Order: sequence, then C-alpha cells, then structure tokens
Amino acid sequence: MKKIQVNRRRFLKDTVTGAAGIAGLAAFPANVVAASERFVTEPVKAEPEANSKSWAAPRIKFAAIGLNHGHINSQVEAVIRGGGQLVSFFAKEADLAAAFQKKYPQAKLARSEKEILEDRSIQLVVSASIPDERAPLGIRVMQHGKDFMVDKPGITTLAQLAEVRRVQKETRRIYSIMYSERLENRATVKAGELVKAGAIGKVIQTIGLGPHRMNLSTRPDWFFDKSRFGGIICDIGSHQFDQYLFFTGSTQAEVVAAQVGNFNHPQYPKFEDFGDVMLRGNGGVGYIRVDWFTPDGLKTWGDGRLTVLGTEGFIEIRKNIDIGGREGGNHLFLTDQKETRYIDCSQVPLPYGEQLVNDVLNRTETAMSQEHCLLATELALKAQQQAQPINHPK
Repeated sequence: MKKIQVNRRRFLKDTVTGAAGIAGLAAFPANVVAASERFVTEPVKAEPEANSKSWAAPRIKFAAIGLNHGHINSQVEAVIRGGGQLVSFFAKEADLAAAFQKKYPQAKLARSEKEILEDRSIQLVVSASIPDERAPLGIRVMQHGKDFMVDKPGITTLAQLAEVRRVQKETRRIYSIMYSERLENRATVKAGELVKAGAIGKVIQTIGLGPHRMNLSTRPDWFFDKSRFGGIICDIGSHQFDQYLFFTGSTQAEVVAAQVGNFNHPQYPKFEDFGDVMLRGNGGVGYIRVDWFTPDGLKTWGDGRLTVLGTEGFIEIRKNIDIGGREGGNHLFLTDQKETRYIDCSQVPLPYGEQLVNDVLNRTETAMSQEHCLLATELALKAQQQAQPINHPK
C-alpha cells in the first residue's frame, strides 16, 4: 500500500511539472504547485494535433479496403501519424470511393481488392467495411502476408472469431481492432497512465457507458440488420469490453448477465437500441450499457463515459462532452483520499498509430496484444449471444 501511495504522488507531481504536464508551472501559483496533491486544475485550450510528428520518410506503406463507415478516416489518420504512407484504396461503392479520394488525393484507386492484396509493397490494410464482411476480409489480408487493422466490431460471429484465431496463429500476422474509445480518446489514454502509476490503487470495477445518436436519415440499410452489424453489444459495446480488460488487467472473464431490447424503433424489427452487460473476471468486475438514445439537444453524438473504481479512489472520464459546461471533450476527473481534481486531456498524445506501425515493422505487440484484442471481441460476442431479450414496452 505504501508503494502505491508513493507511486501515485510521484506520478501526480510529474503530471504537473513535466513537459507533458497539465498546464505547466507558469500556470499555477507557487503555493499551489507546492501543494500539488490538493489542487484542482482548470481546463487548458487544446492545441492542434497534440502528438503530430513529421517523419523523414514513410515507415510503412498501407492501403484501405472497405469505406462503409466514417471511422475509416480516423483509422487512416492514426496510421499516418505513426509514419504510414497511404498508397491505395478500394471500395465497391463509387460514391464512397469518390469521397475518400477527395480527402486523400495521394492515394491511388485500385481496380480491385486483389490488386491491393497482391501488392507486395503494402504491409498493412485498414478497413471499415460492412461489419459482417470485416473478418473474412481480414483473413484474406493475413493469408496474403499483410497485417490488418479494422474498425469495431472487427468480428460479428463466434464462428468468424474461431477462423480469425486459426489464420492469425498460422500466419503470425497482426489482426488489430481499433477500439477507438480507448485508443483514440486522449482522456482514456491519460487514465491508463494514472491507473498504471497507482493513482487509485487496485482497480475493482469499470462502468462503461456508450450512448449514441441515431441520425436515422444517414444510416444505410445494413445498419438496421442484426445479421450484418452483429447486434448492439457486439457492435458499440465492443469498446467497453476492451476498456474493461485493459483497466482491470483481466486475462479471463465471464458474462454474468446480459440483455438487449428494441424500445423505440419497432419499424426496424432486426435492430436493437439498448443493451447492458455485467462481467466478472480475474482482475475485477464490470458493467456496460450501450444505447441509441442520445437526444438532439446534446452538442455531440453521445455523452460517452467511463468510471474506473479503485481501492484508493476513482476516475471518471467524460469522453466527448462535459454537460457541466467545460468546452470540448477529453475531460478526466480524479478523486482520491486527498482531493477531487480535473485534468484537461486535450493535449495528451495518442500513441496507438505509432505503436501499431512499430509492431508491423518489429513484429511486436506494443499497441495491443493479440490475445487482448480477440478476448475483448469474444466477450462481446458471447454477451450478445447470451443476452436475454427485453420485451418492447406496451
């Protein structure tokens, strides 16, 4: 316990005084810095891309196949930040291809998927295709000797998962699912650093909330078909399973209970607009709730939150918005035995892209272990399969 206390104090002090500190010494009076265990910070205005880096030369060449979800843009940007050069792309849909080429004019439109898969200069393929098509594509990518980074849900059935595991083990290629609510959210990255430093003691539980806005007019037909998107827990809930494993350190877990329902969209009988799950693992317990009920009055697509409960305190992350009034996203609140603090995380670097490129080059697992990646998906798939249906209220 004493070691945890020392680590926590050292880390919090470094957070204030280091180059990557919350605001820098000049922003605080001397007596406040001296009492760094008790201060409450103020928000810091975000700078342009906090961890932008200029590489002397491209470190890897990569391509995109499947552009059916807008997440493809953040996937591409992550790899570019890490030193990747986007050289080509392919999409079956002409409108999606045209929009992507306008955004990334440096990339060549391939004549087919095969052209990319057989291009030996390409080391990594990224995809945000229709969810049920992602695992079969990833398998083809790995069988062609390339690594694969896919949007969530990266896999939509347990049968697909078994085949992905088999081919990944056989080829030793990377199958990385971009759980962006952790990997591309600066406050969640910061929370990981704090937890690792012992800021809240031993983690007991995570509570992950993933509300989303429907935007019905913008959704394609496959969005409402459970056989295509895998179900609400498999889809948007996959983020929360990843965070549960990461913060509790669990390497084994079971689904205690799960339920899903369609409360307000009877016109889409194959759709689910609500789901929740209870988890128990060898590192802690967890609760997950996901839904499609973000009202139009909110300034963003969803008030995503994560609470990490520890033996010495807790962290709450407000990922996209602070309805209490602070501007922007990436808000973190840390409460321990001394004080409640606010940390503006808008300038925290995002390491995933660079780590993934490093892993492609060095055959390592620094961005995310393959076991963790696929276990998070396995739990999501099992919870979806076991979920009890909630009857539509009369």
